[in-house]
Amino acid sequence: MPTEKASLDWRDGVIPVSTRFDDPYFSLNDGLSETRHVFLRGNRLAERLRDGFHVAELGFGTGLNLLALQILWAQMGAQGMIRFTSFEGFPMQAGDMARALDHFPEARAVAGPLLDQWASGSTTLHLPGIEAEVILGDVRDTLPAWAGQADAWFLDGFSPAKNPEMWQPEILAEVAAHTAAHGSFATYTAAGAVRRALSDAGFAVEREAGHGRKRHMTVGRLP
Repeated sequence: MPTEKASLDWRDGVIPVSTRFDDPYFSLNDGLSETRHVFLRGNRLAERLRDGFHVAELGFGTGLNLLALQILWAQMGAQGMIRFTSFEGFPMQAGDMARALDHFPEARAVAGPLLDQWASGSTTLHLPGIEAEVILGDVRDTLPAWAGQADAWFLDGFSPAKNPEMWQPEILAEVAAHTAAHGSFATYTAAGAVRRALSDAGFAVEREAGHGRKRHMTVGRLP
């Protein structure tokens, strides 16, 4: 792993906040529920997941989104494996991930294999029903170099106001270029510049009701 790890403060002792971006890693209003509302429901994954389906993500963070996906896939009881690729510039230490996930008992209950492999230094993760890879480095370099295509994207970087590099039109164009036909994205942000960039990249973009106190979120699909 690169030497530059995530730098954290802890709000109320349980919520990790990036000191680099001055932004929490998950919603203060139940991050697991937000993940399910924004990323799983926003991409309609309960209806779409199947053997070989590929989810990609900007911003691995605590691994909460991956664990929520793992729980959903297990609950569906479907056969086969799905794939998950995440792009992360400042990886968290396994101990910090575990501390953050302690806030979500349902996710923490299945997090053992993820945390053990992450602590060993592995970025290729073998989880029940999921083969996952976390690609470390600056997304401006790593995403264009990626050879894969995703059926659905979780756009989960820190807020556009705090981390504008993650939300540049060039990055969102790369997201579209690495999306399969009829593939989708979902994100918690409803920032106009983000919506316009995703539309310019080729997605049919829509605003939907956000989670908790957030009025809106954004989803979209390629033709």
